[in-house]
Amino acid sequence: MFGMGWQELIIVLIIVVIIFGVGKLPEIGSALGRGIKNFKKSMNESNEITDNSSKKEEDKK
Repeated sequence: MFGMGWQELIIVLIIVVIIFGVGKLPEIGSALGRGIKNFKKSMNESNEITDNSSKKEEDKK
């Protein structure tokens, strides 16, 4: 995973807990999940937009 071993992941997790605290971790996780979901949704919508615009151009021909 990104060239990191389990030791590095544990160190990163400890640093995140120190910076944000245990209470904020669920909020950060859910915000990150929503961000990824919205990003994927927008990528699919942009593909639909380009697909629809290319279909409209073909219909005009």
